[in-house]
Amino acid sequence: MSSRPTRAIIVEVARLWIGTPYHHQASRRGIGTDCLGLVRGVWRDVYGSDAEKPPAYSRDWAEAGGEETMLAAASRHLEIISAPDIAAGDAVVFRLRPGVVAKHAAIVASASTMIHAMEGSPVCEVSFSPWWRRRVAGAFRFPNLNEGF
Repeated sequence: MSSRPTRAIIVEVARLWIGTPYHHQASRRGIGTDCLGLVRGVWRDVYGSDAEKPPAYSRDWAEAGGEETMLAAASRHLEIISAPDIAAGDAVVFRLRPGVVAKHAAIVASASTMIHAMEGSPVCEVSFSPWWRRRVAGAFRFPNLNEGF
């Protein structure tokens, strides 16, 4: 893909993942992915290679140590933005309950939808509802983005 992706390209690529079955620790479009694998896979599809390969992680990986591993990794590779600036093509990381580490991610598809992978469901585009917006722990823009949509 282009060295300067647009928001439209990121959303288009993310939508190609819709229907991919949930599979913990995977990142293969059409075969299996989890939420982190989805964001990694979109990065790989857009930029040509993984930003970094995560270590093996368990389903409760973040709860054991209390470290904000997902937010830290996102901060290493994506541009931090404020929640009011979230737009299509951005990545968001969620804290699903107060007081726990952030450990779910999605890609915003439009002003009202996001694409994510959750256990028990294939990758899907769902409402980026107030319930989700209240749980945003970090918002990120893909690097070198051509701001044209």
